Amino acid sequence: MLQPTIPPCGSSARARNRGGRRRGVMFRVLTFLLNAFTLRFVSKELIGVVNVRLTLLYSTLVFLSREAFRRACLSGGTDHNWRQVINLLWLALPLGVLWASLLVCVWLWLLEVPDPLTIPHYGPAVGLFALAALQELLAEPLWVLAQAHMFVRLKVVAESLAMVAKCVLTVVLVVSAPQWGLYIFSAAQLVYTGFLVLCYFVYFLRFLGSGEANRKYFPLQRVADLLPSSVEGEPVIDWTLARLTWSFFKQSFLKQILTEGERYVMTFLNVLSFGEQGVYDIVNNLGSMVARFIFLPIEESFYVFFAKVLERGRDVRQQKQEEVAIAAEVLECLLKLVLVIGLIITVFGYAYSHLALDIYGGSLLSSGAGPSLLRCYSSYVLLLAINGITECFVFAAMSKEEVDRYNLVMLALSISFLLLSYMLTWWAGGIGFILANCLNMGLRILHSLFYIHRYFLSSQWTPLRGLRPSPLLLLALALSAVLTALSEGVFCCDGGWLLRLVHIAVGAGCLLCVLVTVLLTETKLVQFVRTQLLPRYGKKHT
Repeated sequence: MLQPTIPPCGSSARARNRGGRRRGVMFRVLTFLLNAFTLRFVSKELIGVVNVRLTLLYSTLVFLSREAFRRACLSGGTDHNWRQVINLLWLALPLGVLWASLLVCVWLWLLEVPDPLTIPHYGPAVGLFALAALQELLAEPLWVLAQAHMFVRLKVVAESLAMVAKCVLTVVLVVSAPQWGLYIFSAAQLVYTGFLVLCYFVYFLRFLGSGEANRKYFPLQRVADLLPSSVEGEPVIDWTLARLTWSFFKQSFLKQILTEGERYVMTFLNVLSFGEQGVYDIVNNLGSMVARFIFLPIEESFYVFFAKVLERGRDVRQQKQEEVAIAAEVLECLLKLVLVIGLIITVFGYAYSHLALDIYGGSLLSSGAGPSLLRCYSSYVLLLAINGITECFVFAAMSKEEVDRYNLVMLALSISFLLLSYMLTWWAGGIGFILANCLNMGLRILHSLFYIHRYFLSSQWTPLRGLRPSPLLLLALALSAVLTALSEGVFCCDGGWLLRLVHIAVGAGCLLCVLVTVLLTETKLVQFVRTQLLPRYGKKHT
């Protein structure tokens, strides 16, 4: 087997990747633990209103107010007149006030209002979440300055402290004053954005004018430079950046709708009750944690690898054959790896979804549609895994023109996903969202598989063999599926913890047999993981 050498990233890129990954992991874990704890004290209807309705208000207001400014002002690195850039960035705040006025009216008077006896304080909560979004916009000039000058650690520390403060306050108030309802989560959101703003302002108060700032030739010298100002003889803002901001602003509507499509369907079309929205959101968070923790780091690292090894947009015959061979072998091993992991999650997720939700949220989650949702999501994880690797390769190999055409395909698929979500959810409830995701992901996988097949058609390599697991492994997975399903029917989950432990032991034994089968039958994959993947991540985290 050819031994691929994965090119190292630069030190700053490694720092950004490590910081982003750790921050993402920490946020997910904190949210996971917070939801697990608060579910013991609040209703699923309340969780639905907070995690879907109010969070959508917050994310929509923030995104539409600042995203265009961020994308425009971060283009071109640090080569700007920063006084003009600061002036332009402060326009995000009045724009946010306009959006807040409009969105608050929509959330209060056009959308279905929760029953005040079940979920009181909805009106004030809408106003407080909008206020939290406006409060976060106060830090926007500082955030852009930090990103442009690669103050990576500042962002990590600020968001970490803000998230910890939010979690602690939520837990304290949920335990001590559960009758406050939506006020608890509104206060926590205000604390989160307040901590963000405070961290950025404190950092720049200490940094500006310091010896470090002078050594780095930082363009601003005084705290007053962070505020809007003008200099006689030069424009107040950079009009080139302003026009670029307007261009990005027009794109931001569609991007936000496609990013938060599920929540918009739930919020505006009333396809699920607030309780169903709460359960779906919790299950979605649980399922996506697996994809984020396991698959996303692999996709990010090997996108860089493929982009360095392959020459973008060139036919496979016109490239260095040794590097093409390495890329083909790596792609085959990666496909086999994510396929095996995805199949294991699908098989064992079916029999252990009920138990997992019962442990995580009690009968609130395990007694209704929650187990069925998580079982379906376990199958969706398999598609997520395969799509991540196939698109990772495709985007690294495509020419710019092919990427532009594929973006149009993605747009069409995203719009069709929204329509499918609406129709399938009316038919199957929350499961309809997962089915729509599965169909959308399946179409994306087919597109990528056709591209990869055509890419290697004129060569001797067939990396798509990685999607064919050994028959013995399939047999082991099938037997595990049958045994764990029987175990769930006999031992889980109403007979007490002793029988639950028996069910867990059956699953552990089956999983051990599957892993032994992988070691014996997928020797090429095992060698790849042992010699390439594990050393790669070992170096990254030391």
